[in-house]
Amino acid sequence: MKVQPAMNSRHRTVAVLGAGSWGTALAIHLARAGLEVRLWAKRAAHVEQMERQRCNQQYLPGVQFPQNLQLYHRLEQALQGSELLVLIVIPSHAYRSFLHANASCFNADMTIAWASKGIEEGTGKLLHQVFNEEVPQCNRLAVISGPTFAGEVARDLPTAITVASTRGGVADDWRDCLHTGYFRAYTSNDVAGVELGGALKNPLAIAAGIADGLGFGANSRAALITRGLAEIMRLGEAMGCNRDTFMGLAGLGDLVLTCTDDQSRNRRTGLLLAKGLNKEQIAKEIGQEIEGVRSAQEAVRLGQAYQVELPIIEQVHKVLYHGFHPHDAVRSLLDRKSIAELI
Repeated sequence: MKVQPAMNSRHRTVAVLGAGSWGTALAIHLARAGLEVRLWAKRAAHVEQMERQRCNQQYLPGVQFPQNLQLYHRLEQALQGSELLVLIVIPSHAYRSFLHANASCFNADMTIAWASKGIEEGTGKLLHQVFNEEVPQCNRLAVISGPTFAGEVARDLPTAITVASTRGGVADDWRDCLHTGYFRAYTSNDVAGVELGGALKNPLAIAAGIADGLGFGANSRAALITRGLAEIMRLGEAMGCNRDTFMGLAGLGDLVLTCTDDQSRNRRTGLLLAKGLNKEQIAKEIGQEIEGVRSAQEAVRLGQAYQVELPIIEQVHKVLYHGFHPHDAVRSLLDRKSIAELI
């Protein structure tokens, strides 16, 4: 399918910060949509390799870069220019340190979004809170999230995402850049809800992987997804999020995707936990960041802070951090008192 240029995107420039699989896939999509794209990576050797091969062989092998996608190693060069669109795709565990070290590179004229997912380790803060603390001079902000696998976006397969912003026109701006061809973008004003949905689905996907790895079947997977969604909604409401957000792409959509497909690193983590591997062994085998391992710990802390029960996530946390056997975690869930089905 020939991709038509995104609405209002002609001659616009976007800097994509982070050349992992997801950052690279978004950079490729934006370039195909007609924007001038600058893809920044931290490691000079990685940039040189991508420049030479004109693809990201490490994360998206075989997917060629469009001509209007240029590569950068120096951040200040990638962020040069006025009225620049900036898309941050840095892993959540490195998000604050990256912003703290480079805050002076950002200016108030930039329109900035992030497609990172997670909760800050040690503080339980969502990424918009971290950004506001580290880069207070910028306020044209948005978050991009939804049920997405990088490889499918890079191959131009049908995809839908949510763009959320509290600033008028910013979500629309990003929607118009992203919404093209097989890629659909919807807008929201619930930044915290979109972020929370994207973060909490990860430990729940680990739970789904554990259940499937233990051979519990489709019935248990469906029940786990449904009750996992209830946990997200309870915590989200306690934190002031819009309940409807969690029934959309950034909530239920992302949860179903990561719980049911083995492209999900979090689901694969659960499958390996069921085989008896620990989180250190799994990290080595998967070879990429597993956000659900960190998010499980912070989700439990948030649940305690807001006095919200998160029984599934709590059991995942016990398996990851306290040596619980997956069978014992499942038994703990099954032994819970039966109550009315309340979301």
